[in-house]
Amino acid sequence: MTMVDITKKIETYREAEAIGRLRLKRETIEKIKRGEVRKGDVITTAKIAGIMAAKRTPEIIPLTHPIPITGVEIDIEIGETTIEARAMIKTTYKTGVEIEALTAITTTLITIWDMVKEYEKDEQGQYPTTAIEEIRITKKTKEKQH
Repeated sequence: MTMVDITKKIETYREAEAIGRLRLKRETIEKIKRGEVRKGDVITTAKIAGIMAAKRTPEIIPLTHPIPITGVEIDIEIGETTIEARAMIKTTYKTGVEIEALTAITTTLITIWDMVKEYEKDEQGQYPTTAIEEIRITKKTKEKQH
């Protein structure tokens, strides 16, 4: 096993964007919109969790490099039965930030799930309709080296 050696690579501006969606009950979405979730401010908490996760990716994913992240942006849009999230990560470094973007987006969505899980359970304590969907990288940018 090895972590890729990036010693001789040149530092370059890079960014990566990831998106994902969380499917919830309509009633749960309404509680979020009205600020009636018992655990507190769902959207702000989820954004903070996503930012924290991006910065701590090397502690979670074993072979990723500790990257000096210079920017993290988390956007969340609430639909009727879904919450769409987008994470944009930026750096000037020797390797890309795709894994940081994926870590941010999954943590953002998992945090929302955690905060509203009591409203999503059925009579048996299961989550028959709750789902995290369509997580993917939608953009990866690397400035040309001169």
